[in-house]
Amino acid sequence: MPVLGSGHPLADVFLLKPTPKAAELQEGVAFYGRAGNALLKSLQRLHVDPMAIYGTNCVKFADEDEDEARGFLLRELHIVQPKLVVVMGEPAREFLNSAHFPLARELAAVEGELQEFTPTIQGLVTPDIDESLDEQPAKTAFWNAFKVLGEWWSETPPY
Repeated sequence: MPVLGSGHPLADVFLLKPTPKAAELQEGVAFYGRAGNALLKSLQRLHVDPMAIYGTNCVKFADEDEDEARGFLLRELHIVQPKLVVVMGEPAREFLNSAHFPLARELAAVEGELQEFTPTIQGLVTPDIDESLDEQPAKTAFWNAFKVLGEWWSETPPY
């Protein structure tokens, strides 16, 4: 069973993490479980509307071929048409860069800094949220990079 993206299908913010965890595989929904709960708390703290968020994984199936997974990701990006892509973790950044989205520039491995991904989409690289839940230094590193989303949100006018 695939792990489907969750959130608004026309969201301003597109969250991308590398692979689904056990709870996501069981429920078939991205950002289900601990990561989803932590993410909702972070969005509340940043005053970001959770209805403006769409979250997905690079890989949709446990044993999925990477070329097939890139095709799914490209379709999701084309459908959602976000203003900001938040890439969580180095594997997700490398995967997104290898997908060759039209007009896209490669996102650099610089956490917590807005980058131009395409002429209409900005990118933000953060640590992997799943790897940031258990240790305080990892939580702090994730938060320091992720809080840029709140600054971006407060400065981005709604359409």
